[in-house]
Amino acid sequence: MAKATSKTTAASHSPNQTKSSVPKGNQVFLFDKSNYTWMIGGVVLILIGLVLMAGGKSPDPTKFNYDEIYSFRRITLAPIIMMIGFAMEVYAIMKKPVVSE
Repeated sequence: MAKATSKTTAASHSPNQTKSSVPKGNQVFLFDKSNYTWMIGGVVLILIGLVLMAGGKSPDPTKFNYDEIYSFRRITLAPIIMMIGFAMEVYAIMKKPVVSE
């Protein structure tokens, strides 16, 4: 009798079975489309901030270019844009999805 049970459990976990991506029963997703839109917008702003911070390499490694390293774009603008992106991420996570009945 133990062999029959082990065959049944082995058959139920066979690699040929595929899992469906269709929600079963009363399953609801944690986020809706607007949440994902806000998340993508936040990630884009964070990436823009990182790109704005990049650069500043001097052609001569023995000289320090103070104005290029400590420019308004790198010290003020890029961090503000990144913080707005992080705030959008927090908002996207905390926003409750619209419930349709």
